[in-house]
Amino acid sequence: MTSDRPPDSHPDGRDLIGPPSQPPRSVPPPPESRHSLPPIAKHVEPGVIDKAVFGIASFFAHFGHAMRMTAGALSSMWRRPFELRSTIYQFESLGVKSMSIAALTAIFVGMVMAVQFAFGLQRFGGMEYTGRIVGVSFSRELAPTLTSVVVGGRIASGIAAELGSMAVTEQIDAIRSLGADPLKKLVLPRLLACTLVMPLLCSFALVLGFSGAMIITDIEFGIPSTFFLKTALTTVNFRDFYSGMFKTPFFGALIAIIGCHYGITTRGGTEGVGHSTTSAVVTTSIGILVIDFFLTKVSFLLWPAYF
Repeated sequence: MTSDRPPDSHPDGRDLIGPPSQPPRSVPPPPESRHSLPPIAKHVEPGVIDKAVFGIASFFAHFGHAMRMTAGALSSMWRRPFELRSTIYQFESLGVKSMSIAALTAIFVGMVMAVQFAFGLQRFGGMEYTGRIVGVSFSRELAPTLTSVVVGGRIASGIAAELGSMAVTEQIDAIRSLGADPLKKLVLPRLLACTLVMPLLCSFALVLGFSGAMIITDIEFGIPSTFFLKTALTTVNFRDFYSGMFKTPFFGALIAIIGCHYGITTRGGTEGVGHSTTSAVVTTSIGILVIDFFLTKVSFLLWPAYF
């Protein structure tokens, strides 16, 4: 008995040669293996608020560590033995070796300020006031602040690099493991030396800066040096000198604290030492300018009758 379906057809009626009468069902994708990698997450850039919050939190963290370090160093000052030899060495390293950069900065800044003031006052016929203006500006601001910024960058970077190298090579941990106090042996001598040496450096810079201004006005504008000195001394008194030199111990302490803080907290090998040194220089310069404003306000309160 023969069948009526064509020979090239399926028993259920589908044609084996032509296209199927119905579209095939979609095959679901195979389940992901547990060993397959997760999708790569897109990097999301933090917003302005997140950056501001992180910056404020980082500032207070650094500030808190620096204050704890300073308090620990000052409290260790009364415990024997006193690090006299290390303190004297820091006097030489931070003070004597910084005299050349302080002298060059003061002389050329004094010359530039004298030329600028003399050139400006020459148009109004007031060149005789050049000595007075230079004397007052140098005594109050230029000698203490500018010298502290320039010398402070050198001192803070040197301290941060030295202590940072000790931190990454675990020498500070070795000092602590031997029963000694790293704050007493490393931080306290630098803090004392920098605080005491900065007024001397700024006084030295004041004399040299005023001398450079006096010499350049005599050569360039024909103002006699004796007249320049006499008019300056009639205007500048000890209160001007006090208002400027009163800031220098605070500048010195700030320089030492910032340098020691970034040095002790250095992590990450030689790259971390570089970052700590850069951060110490930048923070020192900004910190000196910030506290200079507040110390100037304090000087107004200390000498109200004069100002």
